[in-house]
This record gives sequence, C-alpha cells and structure tokens, in this order.
Amino acid sequence: MTNPLRIVQLIDSLEAGGAERMAVNYANTLSEVISFSALIATRKEGALKSQLSDKAAYLFLNKQGKLGLKAVWTFRKFIKRHQVDVIHAHSTSFFTAVLVKLTYPKVKIIWHDHYGNSEFLNKRNSFALRALSVFFEGIISVNIPLKNWAESNLKCSKVIYLPNFVYFKETNKNLQQTQLEGVSGKRIICLANLRAQKNHGMLLEVATRLKESHSDWSCHLVGKDFEDDYSRWLHQEILDRHLTEHVFVYGSRNDVGAILNQSDIAVLTSQSEGLPVALLEYGFYKKAVMSTSVGEIPTVLTHKETGILIPAGDADAFYTELVLLIENASFRDYLGKNLHQHIINEYSEEAVVHKYLDWLLQVVIKQ
Repeated sequence: MTNPLRIVQLIDSLEAGGAERMAVNYANTLSEVISFSALIATRKEGALKSQLSDKAAYLFLNKQGKLGLKAVWTFRKFIKRHQVDVIHAHSTSFFTAVLVKLTYPKVKIIWHDHYGNSEFLNKRNSFALRALSVFFEGIISVNIPLKNWAESNLKCSKVIYLPNFVYFKETNKNLQQTQLEGVSGKRIICLANLRAQKNHGMLLEVATRLKESHSDWSCHLVGKDFEDDYSRWLHQEILDRHLTEHVFVYGSRNDVGAILNQSDIAVLTSQSEGLPVALLEYGFYKKAVMSTSVGEIPTVLTHKETGILIPAGDADAFYTELVLLIENASFRDYLGKNLHQHIINEYSEEAVVHKYLDWLLQVVIKQ
C-alpha cells in the first residue's frame, strides 16, 4: 500500500554536492513509496537534474533576488495544486520554504541540515536560521553534533539524526561517460568539490611523494570547480609541483559510477565533514577507502576492516598507509568488500527512508 504522504524536496541548486545529491536521492526513493514526490530547485539547475527519476515531479523556480516573490508565488501554486503536505527543505533553501508557509500556513516544513563544518559549529553564522526555525515542524541532522547543536540553538524540538544514504538505482538519463587519464588499475580517486575544507593540498603533498616512489599511479580530482582563489591556488600548485602528468582535475561530473569503476583506491583528505555522500558511493562500488578521521566518517569506517583512517592533516601517515594499499591488492579487495556490505546494511535508501517516514507520521504530521 502506498504511503499517502505528499512531499517535495527543496534545494537551491542541482550542481553536484552532498546536499544536492541527497535532495535527489530522497525525491527518487520517495517516488516509489508515497503518493506524490517532487524535487524543486530554487535558483540553479545542474548536472544532478539528469539523475532524477521519471517518477518524481520536477519544478525549477528560477528565483531571482533575495526574496524572489514571483518564484515564491509559483511555488505556492505548485504546493496547492498537488496538495503537498510537507516541504523538505535542504540547507539554505529553508528561507524560500518559510516565505511560502507565510502565505500558505497549512504546509509543514522539515529542514535538513547538511552543514559540513560540524567541527566548527561555534563559528556558524546562524542568525536567520535561528529566527526562522520557529516555522519548522522538524529538523533532520546528518550527524550527531549537528543534532545536538539544533536541539540547543534552534526553536524546534523535533530533531532526528538520519545518516545520508546512497540511491542504488541508476537513472541513466543522458549521463556523460568520463574517461579517466592515467594507467588502468593504478588510479586514486577523490570525489570532493574544490573547497578549502576538503584539503586537496594534503593530497598534492602525497601525490608529490608518489611521483617519486610509484610514478605509474595517478590521482583524479572530481568535484565542482568554483573558479575561486582556492581553485586557482590548487591548479597553480599542481603546476609548481610538476604534477600535471600525475594529478588530473575533471570538475563536476554526473557519472559517478563510471568514474568509480575506473578507480582502484578512493580517498578523502577533508579537514571537516558531516557524513560525505562520496564515502557511501565509494562503499557501494567496493572501493578500498582511505580517509581522514573527521565528522561521522569514523562511524562508517573501521580502521583496517572497512577502510583506513588517518588523523586530519597528517600527510606522512596518509602517504605511508596509501603505499601499503597500493602494494597489496588483496587487502584493497578485502576492505572494499567489507565496506560494501556495511553500506548495504546500514546506509541503503530502504533503511533510512523507513525511519524517515515513521518519524514524519508519528512525530511531525501527528499533532
């Protein structure tokens, strides 16, 4: 029996990123189990639009300016026409959701906090969020520190921790087929947007040493390039370190599966994280993973059982353990298979969305 709920996912853009990917994942998964599921992008479309299931409705608001009242009115008409019960607003899209609720009080808002710098919550700029949280019926946090922060700082008592999850079904709508550079069987992948928080600089330090010790191995950086100071520094650093034949930058891509199938070791070098969707994708595709021990990553990776954990910023340890993985294919296979099973058991769409719907029906919808 189909669940009677009618829910829209709200996100500001559909460019490749963790929050954006989760908005698509929720829309896709819910489209199979509830009466109505939709995805609404407020300001910008992007590569992830191609991954939306045909079963989920879609609307692009093309919101302009701070308030974007024309877009808000369009959104309101969509909500009324489709008799939507819940706006599930991801990250900064809560502002648009609140504007709609002010004109249509019947609809309920769930806010999904994907804040990536959970190690630095004391520096979070949250004045507007605190003020507008009075309009939220519930809050979803992607890790425990964010849950604790919401309970202490926001004006909404219904807070739940739900981990990110991977949507396992391929939509295959006009996906590009990226061909990675480098030697087949000797590729290291890093799925992370080009932001300082992701600390690609540490990976370049490691790549510089690999160039001398294992020159046939290469590093591949896939993620949105914001063409900002960090991006310019990163590209210049690749040149200065003479890594142009060893480190390759691809920008944002929507064919993650094809990319991971061409990769042999998957890494994250972040200084801070929530629960990165990339980590779950690594596991689904049975990759051996090395990551810094930040955010919720240690809840997914058990050192030398489902992955390798390294202290944040420790390039020496990262290089040492990476060499061990490079030189031991059977250990890579062992880690990849163990992580895959863990992801299937704990981070599948079925497991997480079941908890999500129970919470909505028992705590949020029920008054």
